[in-house]
Amino acid sequence: MLERHDITRLYDRHARTMLGFFARRTFEPDAAVDLVAETFARAFVERGKCRARTDAEQAAWLYGIARNLLADWRRRAQVERRALAKLGVERRALTDDEYDRIEALAGLSDVIAAGLGQLTDDHRDALRLRIVEEREYVDVARELGVSEQTARARVSRALGVLRRHLNEEPNRA
Repeated sequence: MLERHDITRLYDRHARTMLGFFARRTFEPDAAVDLVAETFARAFVERGKCRARTDAEQAAWLYGIARNLLADWRRRAQVERRALAKLGVERRALTDDEYDRIEALAGLSDVIAAGLGQLTDDHRDALRLRIVEEREYVDVARELGVSEQTARARVSRALGVLRRHLNEEPNRA
């Protein structure tokens, strides 16, 4: 069973990494902050049920809660956004400095750069033309000198590499 001070210790060790975990998966800093808070609140409430003894077991238990909350968030996010809009409820928006701080803590720039580094030049060029420059596939194909089907395949593969890279588990040490 975990005690109050154990949750504090887990927070000190994992809150920053967990913020990155959520930010890389939601691409919404507001949601990432909320999910970190909700994870530790749930861990506090359920601390009596935890049978983990080692640091690694406790981290696994904590990230199990985090993954479950992320799955719940994904299921309800769209419904909640519509309901809040209908009710006219607005959450306090994060400031630009807060967004920048969360992105820095999450290491999003570094993670994306590392993911882009795993792409071939052909895939990186296709991704740049389609996603960054927002060009139509026919224009991407023409620019690259390939068929439209090949351009679509390159973009799809590049996005798949980035998706897998972003979804890698964080180092929980």
